[in-house]
Amino acid sequence: MIKLLRFTIMVSKIKCFFLFFLLISSVVFSQNTDEKIVLKSLFSQLEAKYQVKFSYSDADVNNIYIKEPDENFTLEELLEFLNKNTLLQFQTLDKRYITVSFLNKTVDVCGNIFDEGSKEPLGFASIKIDGLAKGTSTNSDGFFNLTDVPVNAILVISYISFQDKKIAIKELFSTDDCKTIYLKEVTEQLSEISIPNFLTSGLQRKLDGSTVLNTENFGILPGLIEPDILQTIKILPGVESASESISNINVRGGTHDQNLMIWDGIKMYHTGHFFGLISAYNPFLTKNVTVTKNGTSSQFSDGVSSTINMESNNTVTGDFEGGAGFNLLSADFYVNVPVAKNLDVAISGRRSFTDFVNTPTFDNYFERSFQENTIANNNVNKTESDFHFYDYSFKVLYDVSYNHAIRANVIGIKNSLDYREIFEENNTTVEENSNLQQENLGAKISWLADWNAKFSTEFSSFFSDYNINSSDFNRNTNQLQTQLNNVLETAIQFNTFYTFSKELKLSNGYVFNEIGVRNSTTVNAPSFETTNKEVLLKHAVFSEIEFNKNKTFACFGVRGNYFSKFNEFLFEPRLNIRQGINDEFAVKLEGEFKNQTTTQRIDFQDNFLGIERRRWVLSNGRNIPIVKSQQVSFGVEFNKNRWFVDITGFYKFVDDITASNQGFYNNVQTFNAVGNYEIHGVEFLVNKKTDKISTWLSYTYSQNTSTFDIFSPESFPNNLDITHSLSNAFNYNFTDDLQISLGTILRSGRPFTKPVVGNETLQNGNETIVNYENPNQHRLPNFFRFDVSGSYGFNLYENVNGKIRLGFTNITNRKNIIDSYFVVDNSSANNVRRIDINSLPFTPNLSFRVDF
Repeated sequence: MIKLLRFTIMVSKIKCFFLFFLLISSVVFSQNTDEKIVLKSLFSQLEAKYQVKFSYSDADVNNIYIKEPDENFTLEELLEFLNKNTLLQFQTLDKRYITVSFLNKTVDVCGNIFDEGSKEPLGFASIKIDGLAKGTSTNSDGFFNLTDVPVNAILVISYISFQDKKIAIKELFSTDDCKTIYLKEVTEQLSEISIPNFLTSGLQRKLDGSTVLNTENFGILPGLIEPDILQTIKILPGVESASESISNINVRGGTHDQNLMIWDGIKMYHTGHFFGLISAYNPFLTKNVTVTKNGTSSQFSDGVSSTINMESNNTVTGDFEGGAGFNLLSADFYVNVPVAKNLDVAISGRRSFTDFVNTPTFDNYFERSFQENTIANNNVNKTESDFHFYDYSFKVLYDVSYNHAIRANVIGIKNSLDYREIFEENNTTVEENSNLQQENLGAKISWLADWNAKFSTEFSSFFSDYNINSSDFNRNTNQLQTQLNNVLETAIQFNTFYTFSKELKLSNGYVFNEIGVRNSTTVNAPSFETTNKEVLLKHAVFSEIEFNKNKTFACFGVRGNYFSKFNEFLFEPRLNIRQGINDEFAVKLEGEFKNQTTTQRIDFQDNFLGIERRRWVLSNGRNIPIVKSQQVSFGVEFNKNRWFVDITGFYKFVDDITASNQGFYNNVQTFNAVGNYEIHGVEFLVNKKTDKISTWLSYTYSQNTSTFDIFSPESFPNNLDITHSLSNAFNYNFTDDLQISLGTILRSGRPFTKPVVGNETLQNGNETIVNYENPNQHRLPNFFRFDVSGSYGFNLYENVNGKIRLGFTNITNRKNIIDSYFVVDNSSANNVRRIDINSLPFTPNLSFRVDF
């Protein structure tokens, strides 16, 4: 009886537990009716219930989730539900069989990209549709959104120093919310970038040895208040500016015109505002700048010393973003406007306000540009001068389809100086004007096509129109002189790209160039006029193969150039190899042959107000030959525990240069001579980074010798022979928003030539000239400069950020002599007077920016 009672109680407990379980289950079930289930697992239930058979491919239905259909649906209602809530098409073949296939349609997807380790969002990660010319990038919060994406496509997500990740579009579409995706950081060398943050954030070192400036993520450098493109690259070993001007950048001993400047595929002939003191390219629209000193890709010609390739954003993002700001010289803006889902327009503009407002920065820049010339030395008559500059760019990004894209862009640059001299003559007030206009207008259009996942092409055409138009009135001689220099280059280019595998790629191409250069000079008293015009046609074919696997990077290229005017063919091999020895050490070998057909002739210092002395000329096969160069370099890299050390030895030989291209101030400055220069040296760089600190030391040793057979002596130090150059910097991040940067530059003085002591002048017909010693036997004092800058960023509003930067150049106010020459002056001792050109004095600058 007791056992029966116990059994009854136990059964009652089980019933109660069972009823409780059913109650909880019903509650849970009722709370999760909206949850999605795996579609594939649902098929067997539906087949049994509706007496049908689903025919499908596992690959099509894998990883697809769906809400469970209403159990009261008829078969027709069920199929309508499935078609509406999946990317699949359900069709009945008869009353029993139902086929399942992908729809040929597109969807909108979104996601959030995070660091798997730190769980921090990854801003500006690359998002691309595999095999298609379509993609975007994440915003600063790691969010991205893509519209009109094929449902069967694969999304490729990449971020510097993180493993690439591929994810099917149907996986992103299967959830209501934007999917969270985590990327895993890698420690081994990546295929594209060797050092993600080199010296400062936004500077990256690639495996091919080139340096990339990413202006979007740019950090801070000593003395700079913005990522000035050409000022920034001067911190690299082997890159100098002997005259402290970005219109005179010297890479491994070369002259400025030996740098190939490219902006969005357009060759540019003008580089600086304020006669070279600031860059002419808006850094806030320019996305990446790649600097290559050796081992240049075979698709590039000209620029026997370096290639500086500037690129703006080339992907339709669909985001409205931009920014605006000002410093003590100019104001600028840039904006990206999504006109349609597949059409973006990017616009930028900058203009100085120096013709309205004088700031301490403007006063120092003006004094630096116009020292020891007509403007600076006119203390007798009343004078007025107006100077301003502006630049603008306009770019259209149009994705015609998933495989085809059109890109078109325009850039314009202008400097303008008006100088008025007012004086009394015969009781009449007379006003005489001198002016200088510098302009460069460029445009390009290109068609990019992805024919399949492995093969793509690009067809493009550009023109670049450069002008200097000047008039100079000399009050002492009552003479008006005008000069015109015009360069017009047009090009048509076709490139093909084929990917054999992830490790092996091949590119080929053909380019046709037409370059015309005109130089005109007129003088009113005595009446004189001369015009010279040269036109040159060039055909070139090139090919390049790149291999990148494990610790080996190798790129071999060749370029053939044919000049029909000279019936001359130039063959140019290119080589770039980097081999990792282990995880810390790597060796690299680079070499190239290059040619150049446009060079600059440097006029004397006292021409045209003493400010613009360079005019482009074109190879003519007579007294101006094609410049040719050969270069080789070998180096060793060490990279461990955020220490980076690079030691590179180099040798470069540049032949068929002209004396008028070198800017001599000695007895050979008027000679029409052809020669060469030869430079060899060693570049050393050490960089240490921590979470808050980045510090580096850069040193270059070189010997640069010019040789001209008709000179005596034949060989002497090159004008740009800077034997020792040392720079160092220290960056400290107090917080993510507050940084400071300190840095110094110390280098040997440039060579210069003095007059013969006791016999300083010579009579040349009716003209008295300076009688110089042998060229470049003396040195200017060493150059030293100490710069400081600081940056503070803050949030103004949601997705609106502000930044204030303050910079001080030459904080010790050291008076550096950067050039020196002599002029005849009968009022001076020995009938000559020395003129020293000094560097920029202590100069403050301030910038304020807002980005959204």
